Amino acid sequence: MTFYSWFVFFLGVQIIHFLGTWKLYQAAGRKSWEAAIPVYNSIILMKIIGRPTWWTILLFIPIINLIMFPVVWVETLRTFGKKSTLDTILGLFTLGFYIYVVNYTQKLEYNKDRKLTPENKAADTVSSLLFAIIVATLVHTYVVQPYTIPTSSLEKSLLIGDFLFVSKLNYGPRVPMTTVALPMVHDSIPMTKSKSYLSWPQLPYLRLPAFQKINRCDIVVFNWPVDTVHYFFEPKGRPGVIKPIDKKSNYVKRCVGIPGDSLAIKDGYVFINGKKLVLPERAKPQYSYAVALDGKTPIDFETIFKELDITDPAGFRTEKRDTLYLGALTEAGAERFKHTPGVTAVIRKVDTGDNNDIFPHINKWNQDNMGPIYIPEAGKTVSLTNESLPFYKEIITNYEGNTLELQGSKFIINGKPATTYTFKQNYYWMMGDNRHNSEDSRYWGYVPEDHIVGKPVFIWMSWDTNGKGINKVRWSRVFTTVDGEGQPHSYFKYFLILLAIYFVGDFIWKKRRENKA
Repeated sequence: MTFYSWFVFFLGVQIIHFLGTWKLYQAAGRKSWEAAIPVYNSIILMKIIGRPTWWTILLFIPIINLIMFPVVWVETLRTFGKKSTLDTILGLFTLGFYIYVVNYTQKLEYNKDRKLTPENKAADTVSSLLFAIIVATLVHTYVVQPYTIPTSSLEKSLLIGDFLFVSKLNYGPRVPMTTVALPMVHDSIPMTKSKSYLSWPQLPYLRLPAFQKINRCDIVVFNWPVDTVHYFFEPKGRPGVIKPIDKKSNYVKRCVGIPGDSLAIKDGYVFINGKKLVLPERAKPQYSYAVALDGKTPIDFETIFKELDITDPAGFRTEKRDTLYLGALTEAGAERFKHTPGVTAVIRKVDTGDNNDIFPHINKWNQDNMGPIYIPEAGKTVSLTNESLPFYKEIITNYEGNTLELQGSKFIINGKPATTYTFKQNYYWMMGDNRHNSEDSRYWGYVPEDHIVGKPVFIWMSWDTNGKGINKVRWSRVFTTVDGEGQPHSYFKYFLILLAIYFVGDFIWKKRRENKA
């Protein structure tokens, strides 16, 4: 929905509210016209039902309002004497339209001084639970979101089994575009694989102010632009499903190109504006290697693999066993093999030739050699030609919502001839550190700004699926930061110390209060 269509929808909701409540406002000693003024009517309604004015804010926060609306319906009914279980059920299952029945057919008795506290333990539990869900949803949607690393595309920087906190504040909290959805779940209901949302109505893209811009080499969580799968790791062959932007699968990669950059990849290395990209110390890019052996000297591969923490597939491809193929190895690991007795050569894999799977899918480049590619910047204009169109077609039609036709040699955008195109938003180029085991921008292109979710800032738990017992926990990664200078450092022991101080202090405080009493 555009801002205009959303505005019309909003006015429609206000009309529905007015028609169903104006007599209630009168019965409460207010003017009937007060039920018709947007926002103001909500403030007055809070006064009528005896609830704090700040509840009005919650009514206009997407997802949160889905919880608040039923609460307000029930509170309104109870304020006018409809307190029975049947009244509550009718109010909820008619989506509030039972208030119309009360408004027009019932004798209205306004209970201004009704008791607002729950009348029994069950009601108190439900009230507390609703409040907890509201707070958790606010935090999850606008402040910080938990995320689990599912693949090895950022291996060595982030590992499979890392549990992250992703900050929404760094790049600015994105207001949910999908307005009707279950709180605190993503695209499917847990254990059911059923959709957790309705595709309509959709809010236009809006992002709250940010603390920082996305910088080169930042690790970023974003919605996968070309996602059409029903659920992650879905078996191939199923028909795709078109998802709203904020319900597309969450991916995490390293941003190697920002708006306005010219990006190229040469022999697997990223170059930005003609200069080789310098990665931070914590980044450990990996490539595929072939390790040639003399076939005579025994080599303890198990020890070397454990020392180098090699987790991607490795093995021999022929019965001669004269060449070991490694799916992912750091440059430091390659040097370790070079100095191992019995190894005659260590050769990094570099793709040659053309691959139609590589963006922009014109059989031009491969995963190790591509570019230069311009990364679009909001407000910048590019020429439209047969050569440039493959790079920008998805942006023009899908990401920025225009129609595009080709009439002979002419480009028609939104029904008008065009020789240039001006970008409406910024775009980014995302890649995994595990260069030969990462599905990233090399395969599907740019990541639009409206797909950005947040910045991983903290690893609160790390779980090794191959470990046993207590060794399943990677203790050295627990309570470590994702960014920062030098190697990761765990703050877990400091957390335990603070926790112990808190409990000891709380125990002493309670003892002192007991002694004074």
